[in-house]
Amino acid sequence: MAMALNIHGLSEDQFTCSICLDLFDNPVSTPCGHSYCQSCISSYWDGKGGGAGGGRAARPYHCPLCKESFRRRPELHINRTLKEITEQFKQMAIQGEGVGQMEPPAPPQTPPVEPDGNYDPPPPYIAPPRVTPRRTSDASSNLSSCPIHLRGLELFCRTDNICICSLCVEAAGHRGHSVVPAMREWQMKKTQMGIVETELRGLIAERERKVEEIQTSIREIEVAAERETEGTVFAFAQLISIVERCQSEVMEVIEMTLRSAQLRAQGLLTELKEDIDMLKKKSLAMNRMMDSEDYVFFLKSFSALATPATPKTWTNVSMSSPLTSGVILKDINLMMNRLQEEIRKLPEICQQSTSRLNPRPNPGQQSTPAPLVPRPNPRVKRVQEYAENITLDPRTAHPRLIISADGKQVRCTDHHQAVPDYPERFDRVVCVMAHQGFNSGRHYWEVEVGEKTDWDLGVACHSVNRKGKIPASPTNGYWFLSLRDRTEYVFRTDPATNLSVNIRPSRIGIYLDCDKGMVSFYNVEAKALIYTHTDSFPDTIHPFFSPCTNMSGRNEAPLVICPNTTSD
Repeated sequence: MAMALNIHGLSEDQFTCSICLDLFDNPVSTPCGHSYCQSCISSYWDGKGGGAGGGRAARPYHCPLCKESFRRRPELHINRTLKEITEQFKQMAIQGEGVGQMEPPAPPQTPPVEPDGNYDPPPPYIAPPRVTPRRTSDASSNLSSCPIHLRGLELFCRTDNICICSLCVEAAGHRGHSVVPAMREWQMKKTQMGIVETELRGLIAERERKVEEIQTSIREIEVAAERETEGTVFAFAQLISIVERCQSEVMEVIEMTLRSAQLRAQGLLTELKEDIDMLKKKSLAMNRMMDSEDYVFFLKSFSALATPATPKTWTNVSMSSPLTSGVILKDINLMMNRLQEEIRKLPEICQQSTSRLNPRPNPGQQSTPAPLVPRPNPRVKRVQEYAENITLDPRTAHPRLIISADGKQVRCTDHHQAVPDYPERFDRVVCVMAHQGFNSGRHYWEVEVGEKTDWDLGVACHSVNRKGKIPASPTNGYWFLSLRDRTEYVFRTDPATNLSVNIRPSRIGIYLDCDKGMVSFYNVEAKALIYTHTDSFPDTIHPFFSPCTNMSGRNEAPLVICPNTTSD
């Protein structure tokens, strides 16, 4: 629908919806600043009007004019200011000039010309009181006179964009130009500026909300950075503590080895000194006999002195020690090189993780945060490749233990069962060993511990004593991790090694390297190493399990050997 609205100083395009091409009906504004009828833009985004087709999930929502895309459908609210101005504009179009009393009547654009050619200037334009601006005195005081005709500048030439008087229409060459009353143009321009100013306020509010959002995000990031820093410092402090404790233990081994060598050397030196003294005494006696002139005494003592001595043979006696071969330092350097190699990778791994989780967006393009995908621990992935099919050996189980038919579960009862007293059966501690035994290679298995309050898991030598009280330590052929009272984790050395476990594991992974004499324990869900112990295994090693006692029903759940599969 088209209306001749130029006489009112505004173009209907400024109040026309670009979808239905009609004046706004309940106008709403998109986040990019463009306005549409509420029903038109809703139909467009529903795919019924001028949309690009396809369902909501098939395409993003975008503005029909500038094509800016929105990942989510914007929530639109009616623009009250634009709606009121549009309604006023409609009334002006319906009522015509002067009817709505919104603005003064306009004088004719072209002055009348008499038949004889004489120019009859129109009467001066006087605005009715009801259409005068609110600050009439200020407006009239600011009016200037035409420098040529000395009349008030009551008209405005849209073509030349200047204020003119009624005589300038012909005399100054404004014939055929679009000339309107200056006061009405002033009012219309103020209305247009009000619309623009309203849109600017919306844009400012949108950007202020974005500023607040960014400030909130950076505060959250700063808190997270502080938390990450504290956790990192704590983790490295633990590592330093472990290294220092390990250094102390290695230094103690070196000291004990040195003391043993010194004691043996002292014994050998004492024995050698006694042997030398004995030989020196015999040599001195022989020299005296040879210098003596008493041949009777010489012949009498000759047989005793001339008899060859039979001292201890020292040819094959020697002092040796592992310290001279450098085996301890060699093992330490080998372990430190592996540790340094892994630690050097840590900054790069952290950088890759942050880059993947927070990719840098292109300028002018909306960015979508990447999903928080946990990075797998390559160490856990590697050991799981050596998974074994472990089954429990009922012949070794304590009489209170019940083994499942498939040999994958063990739990403790309150009563002893009538079972044969095999030599390999544990008779005092509620534990059991696996059928499988290893004396070379790498092996791995996982055990579900769930919410149990107490358990023991690890390995033991085939030759361990199974009767009576078990002295649980590596010296006696046991290497296992223990949980007590739901929170206390220790590795059974003498004395026990207390461990700090930040995340409670519900599944434990055990990795055994017979060739390197190493046994490691992992939190499978967290993909984190709990503890590693290095030793030498004297004979065949078997997986070792103890569900511990029921603790009045609080620890009755079984230990479950997990299927032989490789976790992701």
